[in-house]
Amino acid sequence: MRKTADRIRHAISFELIGLGLVIPLGTLAFAMPAKDIGVVGVVGATLATFWNYLYNLGFDHLLRRLTGTTLKTVPVRVLHAVLFEAGLLMILMPFIAWYLQISLWQAFVMDVAFALFYLVYAFIFNWAYDRVFPLPEWKTEKAAAPR
Repeated sequence: MRKTADRIRHAISFELIGLGLVIPLGTLAFAMPAKDIGVVGVVGATLATFWNYLYNLGFDHLLRRLTGTTLKTVPVRVLHAVLFEAGLLMILMPFIAWYLQISLWQAFVMDVAFALFYLVYAFIFNWAYDRVFPLPEWKTEKAAAPR
């Protein structure tokens, strides 16, 4: 299991890199001022950071309880990313509609676009993070796994 400091590093780096990508892309995609996309992005990132920490902690505990390990296969990584984004979508959609003064449908479409971006981004980021900061148990498990 990852330690608290590692989970905090993971959550903060995920959100900072994500913001660096999503603000300019969102500004172009939705033809809205960078300030508005920036506010939605920063509020979204703040909420997502807390959700990220809680979600990953819960997911890892459940995964370890069900499988005996926190090692994630590709299908588990896909499930992990989809469930994370679905939860975040439900949290952010009302805020987006309120802040941008748009309909819930428009907010839903925008939120889905952000979620699709972050779905791909989360998969790539988490895979890379696990490669850069692997847990010691994974080295032993990979060596012991049948080929």
